[in-house]
Amino acid sequence: MMRLPHFRFHAPRTVSEAAELLASAAPGEAMLVAGGTDLVPNMKRRQQVPATLIGLRRVAELRAIANGDGLSIGAGVTLTELVRDARVRSAYGALWQAASQVATPHLRNMGTLGGNLCLDTRCNYYDQSYEWRKAIAFCMKKDGETCWVATSSPKCLAVSSTDTAPALLALGARVTLVSAQASRQIPVSDLFQNDGIHYLTRQRTEILTAVHVPPLEGWRSTYWKLRRRGAFDFPVLSVAAAAKFAPDGTVEAARIVLGAVASRPVDAPAAAAAIVGHTLTDELIAQAAAQAAHPARPMDNTDFTLHWRKRVTREFVTYALRELRGDDVRALRVKISRQLV
Repeated sequence: MMRLPHFRFHAPRTVSEAAELLASAAPGEAMLVAGGTDLVPNMKRRQQVPATLIGLRRVAELRAIANGDGLSIGAGVTLTELVRDARVRSAYGALWQAASQVATPHLRNMGTLGGNLCLDTRCNYYDQSYEWRKAIAFCMKKDGETCWVATSSPKCLAVSSTDTAPALLALGARVTLVSAQASRQIPVSDLFQNDGIHYLTRQRTEILTAVHVPPLEGWRSTYWKLRRRGAFDFPVLSVAAAAKFAPDGTVEAARIVLGAVASRPVDAPAAAAAIVGHTLTDELIAQAAAQAAHPARPMDNTDFTLHWRKRVTREFVTYALRELRGDDVRALRVKISRQLV
């Protein structure tokens, strides 16, 4: 049985109190925990061993969903609460689909939107027990010096496996980061960088407190996820797509984002630009799907072969664009993705 290491625990009731606790801790000593569905297993495997945990579940201001200029969603809102919100389902389909496909109902009851955004990067050589990792002399991401995915790589290639981040990038969302000294708001795209270890730009003293999704009248969005099983598994490929349509069906603006193909979600601007100003014909969808596959650089660090994951990117972008066009793809979701959302 894997047991948790010893740690101190604080349960602040406000964001400012949590930020003060985080600021007063020595670098690397404290970590934030909300649902704990990612951090607690990592602690049991000794991948992360903070001396202090700062719990956020009692911070009420992180649990609100509010209308305004779009929708403001507290980082502490659980994925289940997000899925049950009619405003999310009706206006932000990609986010609703992404949240509804995370893990299992039990984990969605605990896991939060902020936690899924900040999900630790994953790798076959990293997500193992301490004894397993020790047997291979560990890896660059924790305790070792070599990235076993590509032994000559100067940086860790662990893969981004968050479901909600690609969807929020496609929706043009922003996040609020709060520290004891200041508050700032940045695009979700600026929250990530392509490094398996330092995959977030969030500073160690900052708390991600809210996600802001803009009003998207005239937009449609969707999220497709590839995994071995129809539930529980992390994505080995995901595609989030959003497009604004004119009354005649012409695409006025678009975004296409790939997940689980790098250490951060990957934008596919050339593919999105290819469909702007046109209606979504089969030929145009095929052209855009081929372009979207170009920036996908999957590595041998997760399930399935990397060459097949690269090739199937084109198919999943095709499915997403067909759904945006208005095709009935429910049967296809069940057959290909083993999902009905």
